[in-house]
Amino acid sequence: MSRDFSAAKERLLELQQEYQNRIDKIEDHIYNPQDDLNEHWDDQAISMRDNEMRKTLLVEAKQGLTYVKNALSRIENGTYGECTVCGEDIEEKRLEAVPYATLCMQHAS
Repeated sequence: MSRDFSAAKERLLELQQEYQNRIDKIEDHIYNPQDDLNEHWDDQAISMRDNEMRKTLLVEAKQGLTYVKNALSRIENGTYGECTVCGEDIEEKRLEAVPYATLCMQHAS
């Protein structure tokens, strides 16, 4: 029996938009700084620290977007909801919590 993943697909599309918005916003802050780096040395140090934090957040957002896109591809090719290790169905509660999950609870532990 085939499982209906229309709600999961809708949630993944929302997550995709959320991650893309986050990426766009972070990249805008990195490439178009809102502060003047020529003011004071202390301000420059804070700006550099903030920029490093933004770069870390950008990497995390891009990774999340990749997970979401891969999950959407699995929906399209009919493998969404299958554990990549054992091939068994991933528990519905797990997919609700982590819609891009690729492992069942047994193999995720």
